[in-house]
Amino acid sequence: MGYNELKKLKATVLCENSVFFNTGAIAEHGWSVYLETEQGNFLFDTGQGLAIVNNAHYLHKDLSKIKGIILSHHHLDHTGGLLKVLDYTGKVKVFAHPDIFKNSYNIRRGLENNIGIPFRREVLEGKGAEFVFNTQFTEIAPGLMLSGEIPRKTPYEKGDPDLVVKTEQGYQQDLLIDDQTLIANTKKGLVVILGCSHSGIINILNYVIEKTGQSHIYALFGGTHLGPVSERNRIESLKALKEFDIEKIGTSHCTGLETSMRLSLEFGKRFFFCNVGTVVRI
Repeated sequence: MGYNELKKLKATVLCENSVFFNTGAIAEHGWSVYLETEQGNFLFDTGQGLAIVNNAHYLHKDLSKIKGIILSHHHLDHTGGLLKVLDYTGKVKVFAHPDIFKNSYNIRRGLENNIGIPFRREVLEGKGAEFVFNTQFTEIAPGLMLSGEIPRKTPYEKGDPDLVVKTEQGYQQDLLIDDQTLIANTKKGLVVILGCSHSGIINILNYVIEKTGQSHIYALFGGTHLGPVSERNRIESLKALKEFDIEKIGTSHCTGLETSMRLSLEFGKRFFFCNVGTVVRI
């Protein structure tokens, strides 16, 4: 409660699954947002690594002027660009959950794919990464908070059963307790930047409101992971979303085009699509 307030915020999407009018930028299955604030510049996620440097250059975002890197969770489409970014930043704080280096997999069409962070900790630290781990709701800079672990309370947000870890008993669903959300406290209300919402978007919003004491959300954007989940989960989450005080809502990445279209119909002019180059500004 009583968190600092950011007076300036400009969030630019660097990596996402689609590019529309930005000739020269490229798309990849991944997510990254460049944040410019009076507290310095921050990078939220790094995409897979194919697009981050090209798109930062094209969109005139200087990777060498990043004060901190924030990783929403361990999946490679959010962490794969980290090593390339460190080439530009050198020594820099990297905020993450302690599970960031765990191994995990997806099982699609009967095939196992390793989808964890593709680098060893010592390699990243050798490049300048200074890991700052958290599990609790934490203010990482004045007005900028990281959610920590999200309590799972809704009965319908069950996650994606195709995302698994290996145990002695075989595959088990990965609960992804490392899933974190970035929150900016601004004069217009909260700006909530999602990674993949593996904790469930409704669980996330309820927890953010509980921890900040604020219910007005100026902008909510990022991956909702409402594409791969069950239809019941999708229907219940969309219904619950409409009960929040959200001024602007933007989706991308793991939301999927079909679910994004449904959100567009539900939220009308409040909805926007977060492709590469999208800017949210306070």
